[in-house]
Amino acid sequence: MIVYDPLWETMRRRGITTYALIKDHSFSRGTLDSLKHNRNISTATLNDLCRILSCRVEDILEYVPDET
Repeated sequence: MIVYDPLWETMRRRGITTYALIKDHSFSRGTLDSLKHNRNISTATLNDLCRILSCRVEDILEYVPDET
């Protein structure tokens, strides 16, 4: 399972709020909702987040094995 927990810490360190993503970078509320609930997002969205936050993919998401 992919989780976006590292994203929120990276945003905090970079001083970027969800409000800034919406207003300054044209992110949709739906995309932010998907991130908050660990739903699928596009690689284009990952690319945008890496560009905006000047970070690597590992600073946005983490793979956690499913418990079966």
